Amino acid sequence: MILPIILSGGSGTRLWPLSRKLYPKQFINLINETSLFQDTILRLPDNLENPLIVCNEEHRFIAAEQLRQINKYSNGIILEPEGKNTAPAIALAALHELNNNRDPILLVLSSDHIIQDKNIFHQSIEVAKLLAKENKLVTFGAKAEKADTGYGYIEVDNSNNKDSFNIKSFIEKPNLKNANKYVELGNYFWNTGMFMFKASKYLNELKKYEPKIFECCFDSINKESSDKDFIRINKNIFSHCQKKSIDYAVMEKTKDGMVVPLYSYWSDVGSWDRLLEVNPKDENGNFCDGDVLIDGVKNSFVQSTNRLVSVIGVSDLIVVETKDSILITEKNQSNQISNIVDKLKNQKREEPDIHTKVYRPWGFYDSIESGDSFQVKKLQVSPGAKLSLQKHRYRSEHWIVTSGEATVTCGKKTFKLIRNESTFIPQGKLHRLENKGKNPLEVIEVQTGSYLGEDDIIRIEDDYQRD
Repeated sequence: MILPIILSGGSGTRLWPLSRKLYPKQFINLINETSLFQDTILRLPDNLENPLIVCNEEHRFIAAEQLRQINKYSNGIILEPEGKNTAPAIALAALHELNNNRDPILLVLSSDHIIQDKNIFHQSIEVAKLLAKENKLVTFGAKAEKADTGYGYIEVDNSNNKDSFNIKSFIEKPNLKNANKYVELGNYFWNTGMFMFKASKYLNELKKYEPKIFECCFDSINKESSDKDFIRINKNIFSHCQKKSIDYAVMEKTKDGMVVPLYSYWSDVGSWDRLLEVNPKDENGNFCDGDVLIDGVKNSFVQSTNRLVSVIGVSDLIVVETKDSILITEKNQSNQISNIVDKLKNQKREEPDIHTKVYRPWGFYDSIESGDSFQVKKLQVSPGAKLSLQKHRYRSEHWIVTSGEATVTCGKKTFKLIRNESTFIPQGKLHRLENKGKNPLEVIEVQTGSYLGEDDIIRIEDDYQRD
C-alpha cells in the first residue's frame, strides 16, 4: 500500500510576479495546460492510493478546485495554519494515517516539480518501494549532469549497485567550483526533495532526532477536526512547532537513508532562468508567451499576460508582465528576485501576496480600477455557489449583472437580477450574492466608502467556514 503525500505549502517567491503568496507557482500553468500541482498528481502510477494533500490553509479551495478540474480525488487535504517546512508537514500526514490504524508506505512529493519521463519515474518508485519495505528511508536523486548552484547535492557510495546507493553526505547549494567538481566525480546527485518510507519508520526517526517537532505534531493532529475533505489541526499548538526541513531533521542523521536515482530530466522550476530551460525555444534561444514582439533578442524569456510587450536588441533577459507589475532582470540574476519581494513586503504593499485576480471558493474577482474612496471589480460566481451572508462597516456596493442570473439578499428581501439589471447595497446592510443557475454569473461591483480593504467583511453565515 503506497500513499502519495503531496506537499503544497510553498509560496514560490522566486517566480514573482507571476507566483504570489495567495496563488503560488504550483497552481499556475507554467509548462502546459495543467498546473504543476495537477501534473504531480497526473503522473502518479495508477496502482497507488488517492493522494493525501498537505497545503496552506489559504490555498485549500484552490487545491480542491484543481483536483476537481482533472477529475481526481484525494484522501483528504491537511491544512497547515502556517508553513513549518517539510519535516512537520510530513509528520502530520504520517500521524494522521497512524491515527486511522494504517501504516502505509508514504511517497512524499513536492507539488511544483517537473519530471519529463513518467515511465522512469514509475520504475524508480518500484525500486524505492522494496527498500521502504525493509525500513529504509529513501530519497530520490536526480543525476547531476551539469554544474548547478541552485540545487543541494547528495554524495553517495558507489560500491552499491546502480539501482540504489548508500548516502555519504548532504551538501547545501555549492559554489560553481564545487558544483563542477561534483559533476566530474560522478557520485553526486541533485537532492530532489522526494522521499519514500513507512509512516511509522519516519515518525520513529523524527522522534529520535527531533522529539520536540514530533511532540508538537502529535499534539496538533490529535486535536484534528474534519470539514468535508479538509482536515484541520490545532492552530495554537502547531504555531509553536519548529521550522525544519526533513533533510536537517532526519535524513542527514539517520543510519537508514538510501538514494534511488531518477534517470529522467527533473527540475524544481525554482527560478525564471530554469523555466526558460524547460520551455521550447526559437532558433535564437528565446521563449515568448502572450502578446509579445521581439527583434534582435537572444536567450531571453519574455511573457505577457495582459498587454503588448515589445523587446528589442537585448540578450539573456527575463521580462515578465502582469496586470499590476513588470519584472525585468538579467537571466543570471533571477535568483535574487526574493530581494525585491522582501522590499515590497517591508513597504507593506499587496503585490507580493495577491494578483488583481483573486480566487475564492465561490469563484473569483478581478480588480479593474481603484482610486480615492472607490474600487471597481468583476466578480464571477460559479454555478451553485454563493458568497457569505455579510455586511461592511465602511463601504457601500453597487452590483450590475453582466451575465447569468443573480439571487440577491439585501436585508430582509431576496430577489433576482438578470443581465443589465442592478442593485445598491447600503453600508452596514446584511447581504449575499448567489448563483443558482447552471452557467457562471458575472457581476460588476462598484465599491465606495472610506475604507475598501478585504478585511472589512463581517460574515454572519458562510458555506466555507471562513472567519
